[in-house]
Amino acid sequence: MHPRTMGLPALEFSDCCLDSPQFRERLKSHEAELDKTNKFIKELIKDGKSLIAALKNLSSAKRKFADSLNDFKFRCIGDAETDDEICIAKSLQEFAAVLRNLEDERMRMIENAGEVLITPLEKFRKEQIGAAKEAKKKYDKETEKYCGVLEKHLNLSSKKKESQLQEADSQVDLVRQHFYEVSLEYVFKVQEVQERKMFEFVEPLLAFLQGLFTFYHHGYELAKDFSDFKTELTISIQNTRNRFEGTRSEVESLMRKMKENPHEHKNISPFTMEGYLYVQEKRHFGTTSWVKHYCTYHSESKRITMVPFDQKSGGKGGDDEAIILKSCTRRKTDSIEKRFCFDVEAVDRPGVITMQALSEEDRRLWMEAMDGREPVYNSNKDSQSEGTAQLDIMGFSIVKKCIHAVETRGIHEQGLYRVVGVNSRVQKLLSILMDPKTAETEDDICAEWEIKTITSALKTYLRMLPGPLMMYQFQRSFIKAAKLENQESRTSEIHTLVHRLPEKNRQMLHLLMNHLANVAQNHKQNLMTVANLGVVFGPTLMRPQEETVAAIMDIKFQNIVVEILIENHDKIFNTVPDTPQSNSQLLLSRKKSTDSKPPSCSERPLTLFHTVQPSEKQENRNSIINSSLESVTSSNINSFLHSNSTPQSNMNSSDPDLEVIKPNRPNSLIPPDPTEAFEDVPTSSQTSVEGGSVDKRC
Repeated sequence: MHPRTMGLPALEFSDCCLDSPQFRERLKSHEAELDKTNKFIKELIKDGKSLIAALKNLSSAKRKFADSLNDFKFRCIGDAETDDEICIAKSLQEFAAVLRNLEDERMRMIENAGEVLITPLEKFRKEQIGAAKEAKKKYDKETEKYCGVLEKHLNLSSKKKESQLQEADSQVDLVRQHFYEVSLEYVFKVQEVQERKMFEFVEPLLAFLQGLFTFYHHGYELAKDFSDFKTELTISIQNTRNRFEGTRSEVESLMRKMKENPHEHKNISPFTMEGYLYVQEKRHFGTTSWVKHYCTYHSESKRITMVPFDQKSGGKGGDDEAIILKSCTRRKTDSIEKRFCFDVEAVDRPGVITMQALSEEDRRLWMEAMDGREPVYNSNKDSQSEGTAQLDIMGFSIVKKCIHAVETRGIHEQGLYRVVGVNSRVQKLLSILMDPKTAETEDDICAEWEIKTITSALKTYLRMLPGPLMMYQFQRSFIKAAKLENQESRTSEIHTLVHRLPEKNRQMLHLLMNHLANVAQNHKQNLMTVANLGVVFGPTLMRPQEETVAAIMDIKFQNIVVEILIENHDKIFNTVPDTPQSNSQLLLSRKKSTDSKPPSCSERPLTLFHTVQPSEKQENRNSIINSSLESVTSSNINSFLHSNSTPQSNMNSSDPDLEVIKPNRPNSLIPPDPTEAFEDVPTSSQTSVEGGSVDKRC
């Protein structure tokens, strides 16, 4: 097994405003990966054309083509990959193995290879990578323009007329805003191409191989052997595509918010203040010069770090320097020709350091930070109204009514939970269900309500809770569990985490997972497999506390957590988890998993649905109301006995996030439905949904 390489770092939109050296380095790694991909695709196209044209050199061309595939390695954004991404990443090696097996066989003329292989790759290279290159040219041009205008602006004498200075300030603001917008668009395009290549690049290769099999009489048996992996890869590609649609929509939405209100979405920085400053440096014979530095300041340690850096060249202009702040004084306008200046005295350096900020507002922020005032961080605000839903008797009653209506009237309806209802109807149904008077008089939801309205009401109610059902403080732990090496470890860790949830949260989650397992059992009629249900419910049950690109990239792992809960709901909710492993045991378990021979793609279980026997299915329907309470009571008793017998085990829990269960955030805001962006995307076997339309307002 080859060691897994580290993924590409996520490019945060908030970093575009600061344009720090670290941001430029991360951007360079993405650009290098795009250049590498572009060169590889170009070489692959050349090899494919040679394969079609030169029948006499067919064998050697095939081997070179196979070697190229085998040598290329995908790099995903983030620190871990899903099973589907691992399958896709391994697919090139699988293709290479197939081609090597066919090398000894005589092959006939390859027909239509150009259409299924060359054209899509050329299209991807031209439309996607080419567009990224054009965006880079524009970005580099705007960087040079902005820096030039800024330097010219900062060199203006303060003795000029106020009207001239104001006009110059306005011009710089316009150039800065345009540079910021171009930077956002370029980062968005770079990350979009990195994600697209996972499926748009592999699919033409898969189609090319499928076409070859029809022309090989001697390759008939090999084609049958390849069928299982082909099916799995198709599912992985479809799952990855579905996740990409949701992720792309979230990232694009975040980019639009950043364009409209850039100051409301700044990242929480470890520094009190950071940004570019011009530092006055004295030269020989009494001359001075102003050198651009990227400076950071930490109020607790009073440490100022200065890194000489030129944005235009993208390189450092010297060594880093750090000083300890003693005092900071505003520089009077009449004492120096430069504008926006202030003086800094250091404990560990003699003399005064004169610095120039980028604007009056920038100088004010630096002055406030160095006077020891607390920094102002903008929190991620939600535009929805405050939620009124609770995990009380009424809340459980509403969910049970919705589940009962779906299972009795619409369990076979195509696109269940993916097709959304009309927003006004959904809100009206929720108002009726949440009315205490109506709740006491009506036991079931009337037949006049459409199933898509009921399912949308259920999802909306879960999003109206003060916090996500699986809780903010457990978010990172569930994501880490989904990133473990093997399925058994993931299930075991999620099993343990579920039983650390508060009782009512666990009861509601049990009730919901029993229902979703029943929906998945009928996937042949409703087209909603476990994977599709994970895409719909992952962001609803596990929405992150901060809206960042990195958090959006973890949505695919949220979906995996929900898939595991559905497939293993009986074990997870009705049995007590094993004793948590210590840190050393967990590391040993991971090492053994890594050292053992990895299963081939065909041996890895497909994420389809959990099969339940007919008797079990009937029992689940009859006990769906009370099963949560029974499992919670049982698990609490056993957990109490276990904690008394092995107290040290709980104290040594390997996850620091779970030491103390924090209360839910009060008055949390209702988040938008993250699944709406792709609720109209058909499943891998679905071409249309009858009797229902996708309404993105709900």
